[in-house]
Amino acid sequence: MHFLWRCISGVFRWTWRILNFIREFILNVFLILLILVCVGIYFQMQTKPVEPVKGALLVNLTGVVVDNPAISNKFSQIGRELLGASSNRLQENSLFDVVDMIRQAKTDPNITGMVLSLNDFAGADQPSLQYMGKALREFRDSGKPIFATADSYSQAQYYLASYANKIYLSPQGVVDLHGMATNNLYYKTLLDKLKVSTHIFRVGTYKSAVEPMIRDDMSPAARDADNEWLSGMWNNYVATVAANRQITAEQLFPGAEGVLKGLQAAGGDTAKYALDNKLVDGLASRSDVENLFTKAFGWNKTTKDFSAISMYDYTPPAEKKSGSEIAVIFADGAIMDGEATPGNVGGDTTANQIRDARLNPKIKAIVLRVNSPGGSVSASEVIRSELAAARAAGKPVVVSMGGLAASGGYWISTPANYIVASPSTLTGSIGIFGVINTFENTLDSIGVHTDGVATSPLADLTVTKALPEAFSQMMQINIENGYKNFITLVAKARNKTPEQVDAIAQGRVWLGTDAKKNGLVDQLGDFDDAVTKAAELAKLKTYQLNWFVEDPSFGQMVLGQLTGSVQAALPSAVRAMLPESLVRISALLKDKTDWMATLNDPQNRYALCMSCGDVK
Repeated sequence: MHFLWRCISGVFRWTWRILNFIREFILNVFLILLILVCVGIYFQMQTKPVEPVKGALLVNLTGVVVDNPAISNKFSQIGRELLGASSNRLQENSLFDVVDMIRQAKTDPNITGMVLSLNDFAGADQPSLQYMGKALREFRDSGKPIFATADSYSQAQYYLASYANKIYLSPQGVVDLHGMATNNLYYKTLLDKLKVSTHIFRVGTYKSAVEPMIRDDMSPAARDADNEWLSGMWNNYVATVAANRQITAEQLFPGAEGVLKGLQAAGGDTAKYALDNKLVDGLASRSDVENLFTKAFGWNKTTKDFSAISMYDYTPPAEKKSGSEIAVIFADGAIMDGEATPGNVGGDTTANQIRDARLNPKIKAIVLRVNSPGGSVSASEVIRSELAAARAAGKPVVVSMGGLAASGGYWISTPANYIVASPSTLTGSIGIFGVINTFENTLDSIGVHTDGVATSPLADLTVTKALPEAFSQMMQINIENGYKNFITLVAKARNKTPEQVDAIAQGRVWLGTDAKKNGLVDQLGDFDDAVTKAAELAKLKTYQLNWFVEDPSFGQMVLGQLTGSVQAALPSAVRAMLPESLVRISALLKDKTDWMATLNDPQNRYALCMSCGDVK
């Protein structure tokens, strides 16, 4: 018996030692990797700037373009070089850095042209594409040629490529023009099967954010409204690209039947179809493209490639800055209470930035860049009130709307002296809703019950019991009051009556062009127009922009790069073992549920547009 216990204890002892060894080994590997990353970043920051190269600016955009990236382009590039992670499509690029770089290159004598290499460009919202396109047009009009190349073109990639003098496509490639669509998941039946009680409180015929929880399909009102703005956005896309290519809109995209006929005529060859319909200027392999660009820009013996400098290595000539300042503050992402988190707007963080700008005597005006579907009513009001205080202090406030400025995004825009929106901005969605889920029936089905005593029905609130009727009535009154406050704010800001605002509100989403017609915005334009207007209102002849961008700490940058590397490596390994259909479903579920993290309003009230940002 003693021998048996010795054997058993020996097995456990050696198992414990092995587990300790594995734990220490993993921690040591992580520590070594962390040290190497830190040392690499240090030496990378000490390196001298890349010597000027006479040749092309290689715009090899990787990942997505956003207003305010979580980590700067420079550190994302360092992370890829150090860690070797194939995380290109995870990278975020600053829209304003990209545009500024193109404009600086326009007057740089070392830059003789541009190559748009778009294989790794994952996309941007349409107003951002339009703003980049404006800079590309300025570059081309300066007399410097632009060439575009890709193995295949997505719609976003092709939008930028259409500004090039020449577009080249791989002989096996495709220009994937298919139109636009927006889809949502509806799970009323799932909630019913799980016996989840969903309590919805809302105001607005078109406030479709709650429809997934109360329906299994899109309501007719939401369908009609979404179809209107989606069709307008697609028409804007087609009109711009067709004009760039100097072809008709029907030739660019003849509809599904027209595309099928064209493909049949081309024998199913998508590249030949693109060439025959003047979507591209030539079919060329990578080696052919290299030869073409070598003739245009020369050969670099060091890199053994055509003479060019990557946009991530390019350092534009320094500009002299003078004059007063115009603050540029970002509201990029869903609005939530508290401090900002990556991809979300923190009510306290943004309000503090506005306050700092208000109290800074050098700052004479504020441009608020809004790209948000909305979120917490409480956080939106914190931002709005601080912006109103800045205007009351005599500092003009101009709102520049990006791809989205809906619901809470419009709420925070109301104090502005002037609102500028892109023709393809999605805005409006003036409405409020509340959502509370309770699980008393779910628990009851497995034999778990809740009971207790309370001094009043309003005190007896728990997700394990049905909502008291008194609380439900109070919640609906609260929501209706919030909606009344919303339309009153809009009416006062836009010089309308509450009744006039109510007629165009009700949670309905408007495209920028229609928002202008309905008086929700003052001008159709871009960020440049907003800055010009701010300078005009502040009576500034010379000025510089003060970008309110919070730089991440060194530790956050290192951790961010490590996280990005893991995210880049793990999914590919996992996908290799999973059916592709399951991978797509899991990705869709993640996209649709991430927004739950932003629902932290203390009164459970939200001004949020759930569907207007999901355009494919």
